[in-house]
Amino acid sequence: MTGFGRALMAQDGREITVELKSVNHRYLDIAFRMPRHIAFLEDPLRQVLAEELKRGHVDVYVFYRNNRADARQVNVDYSLLAAYLKAAQEAAERFDLKNDMGLYAALRLPDVLDVIAAEEDQAAVCALGAQVCAQACAELKSMRAAEGARLCKDLMARCQTVADIGAQIALRAPLVTEEYRQKLQERISAMLSGAEVDPARLAMEAAIFADKANIDEELVRLKSHVAQMEALLQSDAPAGRKLDFIVQEMNREFNTIGSKANDGQIVNLVIAGKAEIEKIREQVQNIE
Repeated sequence: MTGFGRALMAQDGREITVELKSVNHRYLDIAFRMPRHIAFLEDPLRQVLAEELKRGHVDVYVFYRNNRADARQVNVDYSLLAAYLKAAQEAAERFDLKNDMGLYAALRLPDVLDVIAAEEDQAAVCALGAQVCAQACAELKSMRAAEGARLCKDLMARCQTVADIGAQIALRAPLVTEEYRQKLQERISAMLSGAEVDPARLAMEAAIFADKANIDEELVRLKSHVAQMEALLQSDAPAGRKLDFIVQEMNREFNTIGSKANDGQIVNLVIAGKAEIEKIREQVQNIE
């Protein structure tokens, strides 16, 4: 599901900002963007996200600033500085010039000063990062929940459509056997030029057809699948993968009904049902 979350927190001279951007994905796929010197923060943040999210491709952007007094240290290359000063003195003597090299000018010479970042307190940074990530994740989930409510409403309506199609098939199914029996009797009568048809044999043929074309089990399972899907949609627990499976089973039931029914009207209803299920399948990919 799509969403965005952002949080910033400053503590003890450290400032961390976490931004989360989520798009649809079958599984939980997390990609990090952060400065290399705090790469150790990836695992704690991944744990936070894995606990809160179950599906979606999530881009994680981490911005870090260390404003502490001990965040940097300055080193002086005294050997190099001594070489510079010696060269300056020799040049002054050789060309009879005044040696006006001062401290400020000396320290600005190339490579004399080396400013390096102090080693980070990993425990402190990880603790702060986890808090910030949790806040950003809460905002992301809030946005996804709003989208989920809209999706739930749409999917519930589509479930009702599938249930209605199943009910129409259930009403039509008993008539198929009787129509087959009548058509069979008419064909046999035409072939026998009006001769009397054996009722027992006709009943047996109709019974065989009815057994082959019986779709009661498929209709019962289809109804059960719809009920399960509605229950999952109304649940607060993550249901995306379960919904994926139920959609597959609903599609399987319609395929079986279409192959067994041997009736044009039922086949048209099956086509309508499969079209609705395909729309459900696309929407289910957006659900955690």
